[in-house]
Amino acid sequence: MRLLLLSNSTNPGMDYLGHAHDVLCDFLGTSVREVLFVPYAGIRLSYDDYADRVGAVFTALGYRLRSIHTADDPVAAVRHAGAVAVGGGNTFHLVHALHTTGVMAALRARARDGMPYMGWSAGANVACPTLCTTNDMPIIEPPRFGTLGLVPFQINPHYLDAHPDRHMGETREERILEFCLVNPTVPVVGLREGSILRREDEALHLLGEKTMRVFRHGETPCEVAPGADLGFLL
Repeated sequence: MRLLLLSNSTNPGMDYLGHAHDVLCDFLGTSVREVLFVPYAGIRLSYDDYADRVGAVFTALGYRLRSIHTADDPVAAVRHAGAVAVGGGNTFHLVHALHTTGVMAALRARARDGMPYMGWSAGANVACPTLCTTNDMPIIEPPRFGTLGLVPFQINPHYLDAHPDRHMGETREERILEFCLVNPTVPVVGLREGSILRREDEALHLLGEKTMRVFRHGETPCEVAPGADLGFLL
């Protein structure tokens, strides 16, 4: 499998996906000319506008972009895609659409067969076994929480260490530790802003400048440095 999983789309002071331009080009190479975009996580931004925003980035990088929402048969579009990019937004809405259109199964099959898969935020979350480590509000009920299962661990995108002053609610870490208690065999990766996971078959590496936090049931959470070999998670 070939996966590029980004915590987020925009860093402060940078263009949309600006921190990932070089990585995207290296990942796609010259063999892919067109990318199929999945905008289903978008809510307040129309699918047309979302596709235009992402399309401007990929066009500047030398790739054509086609949005799945314009396809007469979205499943067939996935089956014939050279690569797929799944955008961020609301994970529950994304998972609902992927299941109800039949795209979830088609996308899983193609990605497992080696088609390059890119996703940021919600698009990274759905590469995991379930959506259960999303940060999003459940604004719609998907048929089930199961997602693509392209990696055997969970990702928490936009992972934050901060606990706002006088905020009495649970920290992000506490929520993840709750998940680990209920799902003791599934590790969780806290992926900080600007961080990227790249999988090439059985090799997995952390890209970017920040460490990531790995949670396992019964163990103290640990930090993993950029560039580290993460094969132990596979």
